[in-house]
Amino acid sequence: MIRTVLLAAVALSAVALPALAQSAAQTDPGEARARRILDGTPLIDGHNDLPWALRESHGNDPYAVDLTHDLRATTKLHTDIPRLRAGGVGGQFWSVYVPADLSPTVAARETWEQIDTVRRIVAAHPDVFELATTADDVVRIHGEGRIASLIGIEGGYSIDDSLGLLREFQEAGVRYMTLTHSKTTTWADSATDAPKWGGLSPFGEQVVKEMNRIGMMVDLSHVSEDTMLDAMRVSEAPVIFSHSSARAVTNRTRNVPDNVLRLMPEDGGVVMVTFVPGFVSAAQMAWNQEFALEADRLGVDPGAETPDPRLLAWAEAHPRPRATIADVVAHIQHVRDVAGIDHVGLGGDFDGVDSLPDGITGVDAYPRILAALMANGWTEADIRKLAGENVLRTMRAVEAVAAAKRAERPSLAAPLAGGAPE
Repeated sequence: MIRTVLLAAVALSAVALPALAQSAAQTDPGEARARRILDGTPLIDGHNDLPWALRESHGNDPYAVDLTHDLRATTKLHTDIPRLRAGGVGGQFWSVYVPADLSPTVAARETWEQIDTVRRIVAAHPDVFELATTADDVVRIHGEGRIASLIGIEGGYSIDDSLGLLREFQEAGVRYMTLTHSKTTTWADSATDAPKWGGLSPFGEQVVKEMNRIGMMVDLSHVSEDTMLDAMRVSEAPVIFSHSSARAVTNRTRNVPDNVLRLMPEDGGVVMVTFVPGFVSAAQMAWNQEFALEADRLGVDPGAETPDPRLLAWAEAHPRPRATIADVVAHIQHVRDVAGIDHVGLGGDFDGVDSLPDGITGVDAYPRILAALMANGWTEADIRKLAGENVLRTMRAVEAVAAAKRAERPSLAAPLAGGAPE
């Protein structure tokens, strides 16, 4: 997930269009066509931070807000059950994120708490959600009219350098782990921090191999390009990017470069395009950088709870460009063009960001996005692959690798084998 520090700027520049969006959704034939496709194919979103949003703002209590109601008028949440239904979401990877600046031991404990939060969300609404751990689970649960709930860890620091703990997370239902978040770990380089390893350390390679053995998907969102390449070299199973966009469209290190996209057909995995405005809009990315520079020049904290009036004045004088659905479509199209139709998916990062592109108000937006793609020539078969078939195929491939390795002994590799960074 991404924790933006531009709350004041968002307040100044946001354009709220929920009523218009709902009205359009009721009459748009393209969206109706998209919903018909999603009746038969589960749309699987790769990354949603509702558990963290509940932890931050609602006392970590799934009952603190009524998820059975559309919450956009009363909360900042992007996710609730009516909008999940309107969006045709059939499978959701819930992120069990905890901050990268925690000590690994604390991160491990709080990750368990986040897993508990996901389980409590599901338990609170058993008529809507069911925990899923396999591709077949997702298909079955969607066929029963409910939403398959899967779990993904966001940041390898959560395993506290322990392959035993990694295995316990898998036993608890975790089906992917993002190898890093915003900071380089003791065994893998992050895209947004100074490198220590030139990709993966030797122990990091053992982590990837053990993830293959136990059937946990290797998620390369947030990692450096070198880590992407190392992980794809080491992994015997396909990898995923749970919430990343295309670097050639928006030149940000968090996005996937073309040389990696070109490897996806051989790898067999999927890049799940995210909707984070600063990742999909080059103009907004540039504005964010200018905003940060202005805060630095003024010597103020851009994320302060009470923003500095001078920074507010600058933001008002320099309106932030808005990302749009067209920007999102451009990234999806680019991933398809370079990696191929079999290797593109969707990972919105809802409730992990403080603003969304115009036309996207929450998890209900998927039919609008799919309708825009079909207006650009995508077929129904293409939409089914994007929505869920590519992810299901990747999950089954990961499960098959794990089944083939079932007789292998668990790895006992020591943490930091190969030496700690200086």
